[in-house]
Amino acid sequence: MLTKIRKRDGREVPFNIEKIANAIFKAAMAAGGNDYSIALKLAEQVVSELEVEYGHTVPGVEDIQDTVEKVLIEKGHARTAKEYILYRAERTRVREMNTRLMKVFEDLTFKEAAENDIKRENANIDGDTAMGTMLRYGSESAKQFYDLFILKPAHSKAHKDGDIHIHDMDFLTLTTTCCQIDIEKLFKGGYCTGHGYLREPNDIQSYAALACIAIQSNQNDQHGGQSIPNFDYGMAFGVAKTYARLYRQNLINAIEIMTGSNEHEKDIQAIFKSIEEEHDRKPSLNSKNTSEAYKKLEAGYLEEIIKDKDIIVKAQNFAEKRANIETERRAYQAMEALIHNLNTMHSRAGAQIPFSSINYGMDTSPEGRLVIKSVLLATEAGLGNGETPIFPIHIFRVKEGINYNPEDPNYDLFKLACRVSAKRLFPNFSFLDAPFNLKYYKPGHPETEIAYMGCRTRVIGNVYDPEREIVYGRGNLSFTSINLPRLAIKSGRNIDRFFDELDRIIDLVIDQLIERFEIQAKKKVKNFPFLMGQGVWLDSEKLGREDEIREVLKHGT
Repeated sequence: MLTKIRKRDGREVPFNIEKIANAIFKAAMAAGGNDYSIALKLAEQVVSELEVEYGHTVPGVEDIQDTVEKVLIEKGHARTAKEYILYRAERTRVREMNTRLMKVFEDLTFKEAAENDIKRENANIDGDTAMGTMLRYGSESAKQFYDLFILKPAHSKAHKDGDIHIHDMDFLTLTTTCCQIDIEKLFKGGYCTGHGYLREPNDIQSYAALACIAIQSNQNDQHGGQSIPNFDYGMAFGVAKTYARLYRQNLINAIEIMTGSNEHEKDIQAIFKSIEEEHDRKPSLNSKNTSEAYKKLEAGYLEEIIKDKDIIVKAQNFAEKRANIETERRAYQAMEALIHNLNTMHSRAGAQIPFSSINYGMDTSPEGRLVIKSVLLATEAGLGNGETPIFPIHIFRVKEGINYNPEDPNYDLFKLACRVSAKRLFPNFSFLDAPFNLKYYKPGHPETEIAYMGCRTRVIGNVYDPEREIVYGRGNLSFTSINLPRLAIKSGRNIDRFFDELDRIIDLVIDQLIERFEIQAKKKVKNFPFLMGQGVWLDSEKLGREDEIREVLKHGT
């Protein structure tokens, strides 16, 4: 009489015929049956055969399942047998995956990164740290779950076989890849990171700090790189504010020293306010015509409270000179801090350096030029011990009429960029006059200037909204690679077979990417508090917290 069975781990446990009957009944119901008594009779037949075959030995789980299949087929229950076989295969797959996952966990726990490929999979994560290892635990678990329950079997098989590679599969159901952040729009009025509201910055150093925070915050909403497409244009506002503040403070200081009194400070502050409100003018950096016009306007106001014109001229010249020097210094320090921050700050559970890139080179304003010069010089200087900074990735835009020819206004910065690149590998260069870039370019519209993300991808064409072929607020949704060398090897030098198989794989990848998009499209704004909640992604500011992101996601690629 059968009293025990042997589990897969070797343990012997009491035999229970109901478990066999229940398994048969589940398979029968899947095939359209509903009579438990038949399942019980079939289970009794299974027991009879087991007792004959195994006698006084203890059968294993696999032995019992083999016998169930045999009995179902012999007794004419082919459809039930098919469902049982499928169920058994699925359970086997689950067990195998769990076994593999536990092995992965074991290696992550007890092996160093030097001995474990998974710990070294992402160069931006230190796999030997506690947070780095914890991140890998979550990542590998997610991949196994998606493979088991989310991916279509055909997609899963192609990925496992190496015909395709589904990138960032650990984020399959969670988010998109990357975005190009319009910092000019983001900084206006300030923004919220989810843990507090940041005021609009008023100094170049604050601008640099908030740029880093924006990259860090958006990295927590996406799994890929973060790019600032208008770094020079956006940061130029910070330089302008810094210069205006320093000029005004130096003017007040100079007048106080020259007159020997601070009684004019409130009146001078009122003059600054009047000029700004009535004439929409502020002190501006290194632009001779603008600067002289402003000083002349300002002098007219100052003469009402300071009768000595010589004092006014000297004070203005002093303020201008000191403001230029101090603004240059603060701009350099701001860029130096930005580079240091982007190479040291973490996101995602404190384990990953954000993958960041910045695009610049086209702003010909004095403020924009200072930003470009400062970030290049800070990059050339390197990190604390002179190391080459890994981040941000720099992309210097090259354009005839802007910086390509000796007579162009930013040609000196192009030469500086070449010098820095020769030493530090950055910046990379993008050429806006290339036909595939030039067709999108509209002079005076920085949003049409080609920008690149960390992985060197670009987003500009827009089949969803052809009127908005711009770079700001757009990015990549998902990637899947096709393994062409493997395809060629499998084709055995048969070119027709190669292209037939390539067509099949392309169709499969299209299906897989559309399926992934459908998952992403069902997400809501609240799932991306910074990317969507702060209007970083194009048109996301039109959505409410509970709205799906399907339509705005179509701006991506």
